[in-house]
Amino acid sequence: MSATTAGILFVLSLVAALAAVYKPLGDHMYRVVAGTRQSRVERGVYRLVGVNPAAEQSWGVYARSVLAFSAVSVLFLYGLQRVQHHLWLSLGFDPVTPHGAFNTAASFVANTNWQSYSGESTMGHLVQMAGLAVQNFVSAAVGIAVAVALVRGFARSRTGELGNFWVDLVRIVLRILLPIAVLGALALMVGGAVQNLSGGTDVTTLTGGAQSVTGGPVASQEVIKLLGTNGGGFYNVNSAHPFENPTAWTNWLQIFLILLIPFSMPRLFGRMVGQHRQGYAIAAVMGILALASVTLTNVFELTGNGTVPQAVGAALEGKEMRFDVSNSATFAAATTLTSTGAVNSFHDSYTSLGGMMTMVNMMLGEVAPGGTGSGLYGLLILAVITVFVAGLMVGRTPEYLGKKIGAREIKFASLYFLITPTLVLAGTAAAFATGNDSTALNVGPHGLSEVLYAFTSASNNNGSAFAGITVNTTWWDTALGLCMLLGRFLPIVFVLALAGSLARQAPTPASEGTLPTHRPLFVGMVVGVTVILVALTFLPALALGPLAEGL
Repeated sequence: MSATTAGILFVLSLVAALAAVYKPLGDHMYRVVAGTRQSRVERGVYRLVGVNPAAEQSWGVYARSVLAFSAVSVLFLYGLQRVQHHLWLSLGFDPVTPHGAFNTAASFVANTNWQSYSGESTMGHLVQMAGLAVQNFVSAAVGIAVAVALVRGFARSRTGELGNFWVDLVRIVLRILLPIAVLGALALMVGGAVQNLSGGTDVTTLTGGAQSVTGGPVASQEVIKLLGTNGGGFYNVNSAHPFENPTAWTNWLQIFLILLIPFSMPRLFGRMVGQHRQGYAIAAVMGILALASVTLTNVFELTGNGTVPQAVGAALEGKEMRFDVSNSATFAAATTLTSTGAVNSFHDSYTSLGGMMTMVNMMLGEVAPGGTGSGLYGLLILAVITVFVAGLMVGRTPEYLGKKIGAREIKFASLYFLITPTLVLAGTAAAFATGNDSTALNVGPHGLSEVLYAFTSASNNNGSAFAGITVNTTWWDTALGLCMLLGRFLPIVFVLALAGSLARQAPTPASEGTLPTHRPLFVGMVVGVTVILVALTFLPALALGPLAEGL
């Protein structure tokens, strides 16, 4: 069997598996967020934190709850890293530097998991488990909760209430993320991933005094990071490490886990608004963009330009041969189409156009299918912009799911869309203006691509990197940390503001002039608007980086 055929079958099997779980998982998530019964454990948590589960919140209170919870999480995780040398299971590691601790705390709380350090030689087991792994759960749950609040805005009328953030957070963690994480961790352990609390192997002669951890709670943290679409790994080489991703079978499983929840979220959306076909339309947009990206990334890596790639039949540099080129390219597309950021190959070694695709995937807003929750609410924002554009073309007030999209709503949607490009382009410009681009391994177009990728990844809360750039400096840790926080929480505020505005509206009955938002025409329009907005925003930067390198 040829590599191309094997790659196609690999992708088709993923599509079949995701299609099989779309309905049952989506329905389960709907029952979790729409139900009223509280388990004994949940009631205990509510009493512990002083929350009335029967009380609902306005968009402002919901947003303040998200921000307060996240701020406390940043402070706790920062402090945990700074005192880790006094903690149990520290493995003798020194405290993390102030700028490194800030960057890591911002990264994991913002659901980014960007790592400017080597995990196996920097973080002790307690920090990994009680700090980083916990954030893999709760930061992912925050994204789902915000998406649910936005959908409630579409589904409800004449009310200012969007649910209760604390109830949503607890239910999502206990009923969705934890059960799947346990099953996924068991599957990875069967596949050969390590799960223990062993110490380190002395590699002083090789690394100049560092300790290298040879074991650890890898399997559980690996599945947690994938379900939460987080990129941080127990080891610096991430999913290329045989302890994290031992075989081609576990590689398939990891990609499946990356896509599992985000691709099932449209079913939740359709159930909540009472129209399954609306969920199918959103899923179709995700699927079209994802398949296009996977196809192009594979093509660019399997037919890479250059003497050596053409001689050997593919771009082999930076690839782990356990997974071959095609399955590595599929992993790269999946991890950048979502907000995962996990890697099983070296993105910096991709062909110029293959590397460009990983950046374009993030520049799309990570909506195909995107992060847990963030992918759905990002795509719904693009749907709102699409119906607004369509309304302008026919000269009538745009509507989406029975809600009018007026000046207030489109302002929130526009501000949401403008935040990330502003952070990416301004951050890249600042790096060059201050001379901090000098930490890039390369000069010329590829050096620009390394800097552009770093800010694209941070601002979109992805966590992957063109790793040929040194970012564990005070300037880089601070700049990227701020981009992660602003790129995560400013959009959330605008999403919740839009949800509150929609929830207060009275429903608008459909008429002959209403644009059907469940048909192929609308699906194609959303795809077109997404691609055009990204092209208009980022094409100049891409032309100076990967496109110039490719030419």
